[in-house]
Amino acid sequence: MEDKTLVDKSFRLFSCKKITPKHPPKTLTTTTAQNPNPSPPSPSEPSIVRETNATPNPNLTSFSDLGLAEWAAQTCKELGMKKPTPVQCRCIPRILAGQNVLGVAQTGSGKTAAFALPILHRLSVDPYGVFALVVTPTRELAYQLAEQFRALGSCLNLRCAVVVGGMDIINQAQTLMGRPHVVIATPGRIKVLIEQSPDIAAVFSKTKFLVLDEADRVLDVGFEEELRVVFQCLPKNRQTLLFSATMTSDLRTLLELPAHKAYIYEAYGGFKTVESLKQQYVLTPKKVKDVYLLHILSKMEDMGIRSAIIFVQTTRCCHHISLMLEELELEAAALHSLKPQFLRLAALSRFKSGQIPLLVATDVASRGLDIPTVDLVINYDIPRCPKDYVHRVGRTARAGRGGLAVSIVTPEDRRLLHEIEAIVGKKMDELECKEDEVLDDITKVFKARRVANMKMLDDGFEERAKARREQKLKKRSKKRKRESS
Repeated sequence: MEDKTLVDKSFRLFSCKKITPKHPPKTLTTTTAQNPNPSPPSPSEPSIVRETNATPNPNLTSFSDLGLAEWAAQTCKELGMKKPTPVQCRCIPRILAGQNVLGVAQTGSGKTAAFALPILHRLSVDPYGVFALVVTPTRELAYQLAEQFRALGSCLNLRCAVVVGGMDIINQAQTLMGRPHVVIATPGRIKVLIEQSPDIAAVFSKTKFLVLDEADRVLDVGFEEELRVVFQCLPKNRQTLLFSATMTSDLRTLLELPAHKAYIYEAYGGFKTVESLKQQYVLTPKKVKDVYLLHILSKMEDMGIRSAIIFVQTTRCCHHISLMLEELELEAAALHSLKPQFLRLAALSRFKSGQIPLLVATDVASRGLDIPTVDLVINYDIPRCPKDYVHRVGRTARAGRGGLAVSIVTPEDRRLLHEIEAIVGKKMDELECKEDEVLDDITKVFKARRVANMKMLDDGFEERAKARREQKLKKRSKKRKRESS
């Protein structure tokens, strides 16, 4: 199901002027569905250039062929990036040529490098801050993007700042006043900083690039107010880059507006999963979901699985499952919105470094995170939206690697399972489990579940959850009052 579109024509994303690069790349030949040999549009052309050919260009076998500087090509080689992916082949030359770009491609297709490399190339020619602002929907993704920017710009003495909620806002303001080259932010925190100080807004007055990563989520109606504040302090002659794994009605509506000139690369066949991903489900009564979860996890070593992410629907369930696994003597970290940010970062760091093999998470971890050792994704709770399923299972089987996704399905979830199968165009196989073997651990699991419930009463989780709900209700009430006045 697509999100409801609430985008109006005054909500300007793209700039009206075209940027002329100081060192334009060599002219490239590309292929579109309409014209096999298009030439880049002139600044006066009001049209959108759309390209849907996902086949790698045989003439572009290296990053140097895309027009990137030699240092950038060498850095890619050192990072093990042997040749550019299709989304990089199509988008990098267009960005270097000064065009606004929308890139839609599958998870794990190299979208981050597709915008980071040309930004760093241009920054190396004319270094100053703030050169680029990257807006992303989740805190964890913001930190991962910063790691990738620093790796790709390792020879540039790159100054990259992360501005997200849950961290000291005064330190963040001071960091921004130091004008780092690249700022990576979540919408809510950057809005607060801009509104609190006109000096912060001025920091972005000469920004060359605005990037919306996971653009379908960032352009969700819940972030519209935040984006309006951000856009007001950005120059009109910026380049705007949107990248997403899924095309939504919001993106389509924006691109149909005549003022929004852009190059569109759309290697998107709907909500599809990669061929290297094996997808299975196990049907179980709701009361024994935890028992089946333990059974699946107990087979990880035999299956050669290094690490797994267990996705749940709510923060309460996330906290409860992590406590239960701890009681079962399984090392697991929890990642959810009620956890303090420094603990979220610590949990993710321990998981990424291989110190712990299991991560229990809500959908805050479903987008963008790239952890090569994740061989298994478990949907403890079936997502209500097929799009969320695609993003979740996209945490494994990335960059051509194999992976396994197992969904724990109750009788009440069958309809959701069939909807997901219909959307992704693939029927899942049932995971064979011997019921007697699974239920051998039922007493142990039920005891661990009771202990987890008692721990949740002792650690104050319910009070924190109640306070968060009240905070959200107050925020919504204030927003409605502003809209009605």
